[in-house]
Amino acid sequence: MRQWTVDAFAAEPFKGNPACVVEPLDAWPDAGWMQALAAENNQAETAFLLKTQDPARFGLRWFTPALEVPLCGHATLASGHVLLGELGLSAERITFDTQSGPLTVGRAADLYEMDFPAQPPGRAEIAGLAEALGATPTEGWASNYVVAVMADEAAVRALKPDLKALEKVAGAHTGSRGNVGVAALADAGKPYDVVSRFFAPGSGIDEDPATGSLHCILAPLFAQKLGRATVRFHQAFPGRGGDLECEVLGERVLIRGRATTVVESRLRIAP
Repeated sequence: MRQWTVDAFAAEPFKGNPACVVEPLDAWPDAGWMQALAAENNQAETAFLLKTQDPARFGLRWFTPALEVPLCGHATLASGHVLLGELGLSAERITFDTQSGPLTVGRAADLYEMDFPAQPPGRAEIAGLAEALGATPTEGWASNYVVAVMADEAAVRALKPDLKALEKVAGAHTGSRGNVGVAALADAGKPYDVVSRFFAPGSGIDEDPATGSLHCILAPLFAQKLGRATVRFHQAFPGRGGDLECEVLGERVLIRGRATTVVESRLRIAP
């Protein structure tokens, strides 16, 4: 059984966010087996694909090293890249059946394009957020994740939060996993509009390098701030960084990016 490691939202190796993608299976393995493999891979997510009678439609599940998650953008992009780029699937667009409903990946010029649900946030006062971040946001917002808007790009890049405190604060506010996105308008002259970071201790990840699901929240927020549908983001994970182009279309967000395969491997175990 083969497996690929793909750097998603990256035009070159060792950038963006790595995800492992297991070749399509005939039946879902036991969840405990999938979780164990994800822990062994020790990447932000391992993606598992399920064949269907439609050659362009697959079941898709995502596991961090600690738990199964309901939505993951970068591992969806990586799965589309494996099917279209590594396995040579000829479909114009692939549909994935997931816990978050049907998601699609197709080609858009030299990018991959995903169609995800928009998750616009609401303005929120979040007790303890500034203390956990070690810096004071200019605005607090919340959807599936807490979002802190910072004064400028330098403030986003300089953050060194207290992750345990951040998990507690965000989890108490959302009633779910304690994960926090931060963002600010980019400095003048940058090739992107917004800089972002994502701290996900509630999902077992200190900081995620490039996060599609976060931008389902950030895209409608900054599209409104900037007064246009398409927004370019740079997620500024130290030493890597990922680039996403997002277009808000009503209740959906189109998320575009590149992907690069860095490893093809063969598992010597089976479900």
